[in-house]
Order: sequence, then structure tokens, then C-alpha cells
Amino acid sequence: MGVITLEEAKARAEELGVDLVEISPTAKPPVCKLMDFGKYKYREQKRAHEAKMKQKQVHVKEIKLRPVTDEHDYQIKLRNAKRFLEDGDKVKFIVQFRGREMAHQEFGLRYLEKAQVDLEGLIAIEQAPKIEGRNAIMIVSPTKKQIKK
Repeated sequence: MGVITLEEAKARAEELGVDLVEISPTAKPPVCKLMDFGKYKYREQKRAHEAKMKQKQVHVKEIKLRPVTDEHDYQIKLRNAKRFLEDGDKVKFIVQFRGREMAHQEFGLRYLEKAQVDLEGLIAIEQAPKIEGRNAIMIVSPTKKQIKK
């Protein structure tokens, strides 16, 4: 419509039964638009909701082991880790040490390295195996090609 006065713009908006919305207040002169603001807000809300529905939220799943965990139990936990990775979640492996087990932390680190070898090709390591207090921790995430659609 070009450059018009504020009174004229308000009169036109009222005449058409719509709102006068300021688009760029810092421009010289300020830029305004005639629109139904309620309808605009509703559409924006719907668009935001659709975008949120399409997002995949990534969770961090924990697999807890002990240095004395038996092979069969380890295989079950490894199978669960594979399932978590296929779903697109990150997996945090934790080996807990108790009492005298703290003297032989290398056994716990071996479990983490074994898991790393067994899951090779499926994972990207986010945090390498390291000892934090009474736990040895490793965080892995799925590779892009591994995630199911």
C-alpha cells in the first residue's frame, strides 16, 4: 500500500475487519501488515506442534555390570544394548566396583573394552572407558546408518 499514516492504516484495518500488525518496528518508516492475528498465531502453533511430532528424542540408557558378571549375563546385557542402539538411543556402560574389587579395576575395564569390540561397527564412542570413583564408565552412541527408520 506504500507509505501511509498510522490513522489511515488503522482505518483500513478496521474497514477490512483485520488486525494491523507491526512487522519491522526498527525500519524507517516502521513496516506493518494487515492480517488476522489470531489465525496467524493458530497456524504458527500448529506448525510448531507438527515439527515437534517429527522429532526423535534421544535417551541415555544405562547398562550396569560388575567385574564378576558371568558371560551369559553379559551376553543378555549386550543384546539389550544392541536393541537400545537400534532404537537410536545412547548407551552408558557402568561397571560398579565394591570393596576389594577396587584393587583390580582392570577386570572392569576389560568388560568395557570387550563390549567395545563386540559392538564394533554399530557404535561411535562418545566417552572412552574411564574410571570415576567406584565406577568405570563408557558412553556410546549409534552410528547414523545403524538407526532404524
